[in-house]
Amino acid sequence: MSAVAPARGARREASLAPNYIVLTILLAFAMGPLIILFFNSLKTTAELGLNPLGPPRSFMWENFPKAWEMGNFAMTTRNSGVLVVGTVIGVLLLGGMAAYSLAKLDLPGAGLLTLYLLVGTSLPIQLYLVPLYFTWNRLGLVNTLHGLVIIYIATNAPFAIFLLRSYMLQLPRDFEDAARVDGASEWQVFARIVVPLSWPGFLTVGLVVALSVWNEFLMATVFLTEQDLFTVVTSYNNFAQRFTRDWTMTSAAAVMMILPVIVIFLALQRRFIDGLTQGGLKG
Repeated sequence: MSAVAPARGARREASLAPNYIVLTILLAFAMGPLIILFFNSLKTTAELGLNPLGPPRSFMWENFPKAWEMGNFAMTTRNSGVLVVGTVIGVLLLGGMAAYSLAKLDLPGAGLLTLYLLVGTSLPIQLYLVPLYFTWNRLGLVNTLHGLVIIYIATNAPFAIFLLRSYMLQLPRDFEDAARVDGASEWQVFARIVVPLSWPGFLTVGLVVALSVWNEFLMATVFLTEQDLFTVVTSYNNFAQRFTRDWTMTSAAAVMMILPVIVIFLALQRRFIDGLTQGGLKG
């Protein structure tokens, strides 16, 4: 009996070997570009041309404060923060109320509205970019942060509604019915019963929307042309000269841009995955 047990353990370890090999390869593909980017951010321009993939011979830590000043990150980080906070608040508030209405109030035509939102999310934003720009220009919303926040809320709201609706459909109606019997209004049921029970879904939506807005480039480039309104992503234009680009400074700026994203995601990854999986169990 004792000889059989080690044999089974050996077969089990051998069967897991391909899994570890595949995971190692995927990890190399995922982490390789980030490691090379970090290496390049610590090189001189000459060393980057001679050694674009390997580690630096001497660590140029001063590239980071130089890139911070060159990219004007003190201003662009503030602008991106305003866009992220405004969009997340708007999407969670409006998307949460819309998802509650579709999931819990048995509205007539809810299925058609859900289908409409699905079709809307499948259309590329480039399709209506030109008419949207002329409309925003007439309304005086071009080169304004709140004008871009409205666009971000509109483009991210369908995703929020779908995910939150799927999450709220799993909640039992007993708590809501008990609150209504006690005299609670629909707003009180939503704010005091449904939202606390759905907070993992709200956290997931907030994280996804925040990352999307932080990394968005097209809309920010089209609707924000004044330099004092540039975001973190559009500040990359400051590193381009007429015919050249300083890739060491650009790499240092990229590291500073993605570092907060990595830290936030690693801190919230378990709740993020739980919100996605639980929200997708029932549609």
